[in-house]
Amino acid sequence: MKDVIDFLNANPLGFLATIEDGNPRVRPWGFMLERDSRLWFCTANNKSVFHQLRKNPSIEFSSMTQKFAFVRVSGEAKFSKDIEMKRYILENRPMIKEIYKTPDNPIFEIFYLEHGKAVLSDMSGQPAKAFEF
Repeated sequence: MKDVIDFLNANPLGFLATIEDGNPRVRPWGFMLERDSRLWFCTANNKSVFHQLRKNPSIEFSSMTQKFAFVRVSGEAKFSKDIEMKRYILENRPMIKEIYKTPDNPIFEIFYLEHGKAVLSDMSGQPAKAFEF
């Protein structure tokens, strides 16, 4: 799983897929960090994606390098009210701090994938590497 975390840290920007009214919905997204075998993300509770995740927490996040190596992680989103994790995200992601300002911002939501699957692959023709976490 270390390879997946290293990849996500080096390539945190990608796309997040959710389900809305039975249809896939994909949007640009950013990976925040890994801690205690959990992959962390954030959003605002006034966005449609928040409501989609509450209704159906199944997600997939994908990121790719300029050389077409990519990762896909999937699982179930679990929301957290952990104020220390919110503080840590704000301290380590300046763009997120610019948006939400403080960890007690009432619209700032964090979520994680605790148990899921990840696949690392590229266009080399070599078999993909699969991981469970």
